[in-house]
Amino acid sequence: MQLPQIHPNYAAYLKDFETKILQNHSKIEAWFRAQWQQHQPPFYGSVDIRNAGYKMASIDMNLFPGGFNNLNPHFIPLATIAAQDAVERACETAKSVLLIPENHTRNTFYLQNVFALSNILRDAGFEVRVGSFNPELTQATEFETALGNTLLIEPLLRTDNRVHLADGFSPCFILLNNDLSGGVPDILQGLAQNVLPPLHGGWTTRRKTQHFAAYNQVAQQFADLIQIDEWHINPYFEYVGGLDFQEREGEDALAAAVERVLAKIQAKYDEKGITDQPFVIVKADAGTYGMGVMSVKSADEVRSLNRKNRNKMAKIKEGLEVSEVIVQEGIYTYETMDNAVCEPVVYMMDRFVIGGFFRVHEGRRNDENLNAGGMVFVPLEHSIPSAGSANDAETEAHCKRVFEQWDELGMARPNADQLDCTCNRLYVYGVMARLSLLAAAIELAG
Repeated sequence: MQLPQIHPNYAAYLKDFETKILQNHSKIEAWFRAQWQQHQPPFYGSVDIRNAGYKMASIDMNLFPGGFNNLNPHFIPLATIAAQDAVERACETAKSVLLIPENHTRNTFYLQNVFALSNILRDAGFEVRVGSFNPELTQATEFETALGNTLLIEPLLRTDNRVHLADGFSPCFILLNNDLSGGVPDILQGLAQNVLPPLHGGWTTRRKTQHFAAYNQVAQQFADLIQIDEWHINPYFEYVGGLDFQEREGEDALAAAVERVLAKIQAKYDEKGITDQPFVIVKADAGTYGMGVMSVKSADEVRSLNRKNRNKMAKIKEGLEVSEVIVQEGIYTYETMDNAVCEPVVYMMDRFVIGGFFRVHEGRRNDENLNAGGMVFVPLEHSIPSAGSANDAETEAHCKRVFEQWDELGMARPNADQLDCTCNRLYVYGVMARLSLLAAAIELAG
């Protein structure tokens, strides 16, 4: 697989940015190692990245990634290595893992994700069982995944301060793949077992604006490190609360925020000589699955929303009402595959990049949200080179294993002298993703 094509008008910008990152490779990796000594990374996460050539940045960080089935199976050994470290960090004596998925068992592609994640953990040497707090699941039930695999999901039970399955299976480590959009159930409150990601990382309490506030700190430090304008890796944003889209409450405050962010983008475009028209993404401050998202280029678009679009913005997953939004600087995606716009999605476990894929959408413009019906996923055919252990010995060991994987598969390592090398672009994606992972670590520490 070749990398996506970058629009020729923006290729020079991208080449300059990649060169800057590659020339500072050693400095960047040393900085990440120092950061991981200070901040505990999330168990796992996925990051959506937009690439306009002149700007490349994370636009969303998911702490409960649901696309492990979209990763290239050739690089599962890398995920396995990372999973060993991540589980042992959560519970040093862990021999087994209890995985708690989302409740939507009718989504066979999501079930394929759970199946794939379970297999990564099993390959890492752990016994894995899947338990659900879905009240509709009253007995152990086998479900068929999108690819015809069988997944056994069992009702979650609780005795005192431990959750377990009917036969007593009750490991010290519980892995959530449920983003808790519907709230934190009583059965998970106050457990003696280690639960990751932590309950406060779910959308019941987490907010995207909190994440990007932490990202502001990270982006500024990183920009100072390699001496770039922070704007090239950091989207502007504002928080707006007190909204009711259906009743049009808070509309003026939202329109004003849109105007302010658009003005800041235009000023930066003027400074940089960029002729694109600024736009912003307005999206629910809590939530996922691409729900409650709209792209706008003027405040008037907010004021003139028809009822259909107001209804789309009013509610997200689990039917939750949207009263808070993030108004985020829009980043054009000037990467395409077969003339369809696309964006990279990078997967990480602990501090390690373990793979990713391109989200491709034929029916969307380059200024729209691509996480929507009709999207397809193209797995990366190369691993994403990165380091990131907490100490030099761990980094060396992990990188040795990664490089051995590359060598076995005939891959090149990042090379600043070979600027068109596929691994170079992937390395840059990995750096951008790890910046967001670091922001999530700061965010969760609170």
